[in-house]
Amino acid sequence: MARRFDILDRDTRQYMRFNAVGRQLTVRLNPPIDASDPVSHFLASVNDLFESVLSDVGDSDMVGITIQNQANQNDKPIGFSFRRKDQLTGDVVWSVFERVLKSNSRYNALDTLVVTVHSVKMPGGFGKHALKSIGRPLSTMAHLKRSIVEVKTEENCLAHALVIAMAKVENDPNYKAYIKDRKIRKVVQTLLDETGIDLNRGGGIPEITRFQEHFRQYKVVVYHGLSCDDIMFERQIDSSKRLNLLYDDVE
Repeated sequence: MARRFDILDRDTRQYMRFNAVGRQLTVRLNPPIDASDPVSHFLASVNDLFESVLSDVGDSDMVGITIQNQANQNDKPIGFSFRRKDQLTGDVVWSVFERVLKSNSRYNALDTLVVTVHSVKMPGGFGKHALKSIGRPLSTMAHLKRSIVEVKTEENCLAHALVIAMAKVENDPNYKAYIKDRKIRKVVQTLLDETGIDLNRGGGIPEITRFQEHFRQYKVVVYHGLSCDDIMFERQIDSSKRLNLLYDDVE
C-alpha cells in the first residue's frame, strides 16, 4: 500500500515538569491513486498520520492537536481540544475538518500542513514500579525517608493515600492504624461511594481533580519526584491544609 503522507520536518520538545511532550511536524498528505472516493482517502490519511504520531502515547493520556496550513497562514487552524487518545476517533477528526472546510474556502488538505501535537502522560495509579531518584528507585527513597508513608495496597491506592494524608493533617487518632492498613478500607469505600469516583482502572489526573473538587478545604499537591519543583498536579486552592502525595510510576 502506498504511503498516504510524507513527513518533511519534525521537532520534539519535552516539558518534564508537566509530564508532557510537544511534537511539531510538517507533513504533506499524498493524493489518492483512485480519485473516486477522496473523502475516505483523506480520512484514512489523517488516521494513519495520527496513528504514527501517537504510537508511543498511552490510550489514557491526554492529547491536544492543531493543524495549520503552512502556505496560507491566514487560514484558520484546525483545533482538537485536549482529550484522551482513545477518544480521538475518525468521526471526531472528520467532524472538526468538516466545520473548518465550510468556513474556510481556501483550505486545501493536500497543501503542506504544520501539525502540532501536545500529549500529557496521565498516571495510572501508585504502583510497585518506580521512577528513579539519584540512582535509586523512588520506592526505595520513600522507604528511607521516614516522613513518607508508602501505600502498598493494590486497590484504590489513590483513595487510601488521600485518607491517610487527611488523617495526618487532622491528627486523626486512627492515623497509625490507617498506615498499617487497618480500619481504612471501610473509610475508603465510603469516600468512593460519596464521590462516585471509580478507581478500578487506577487513579489519574481526572480522578485527582474530582477529589480536589470534593475536598475544597484541602489543597492536594502531587509530586513525581523528591524535589519541591517536581509538581505534576496542583490547583489554586486557598487552604493551609496540604495533602502532599508522591506519585510512583507504573511501568
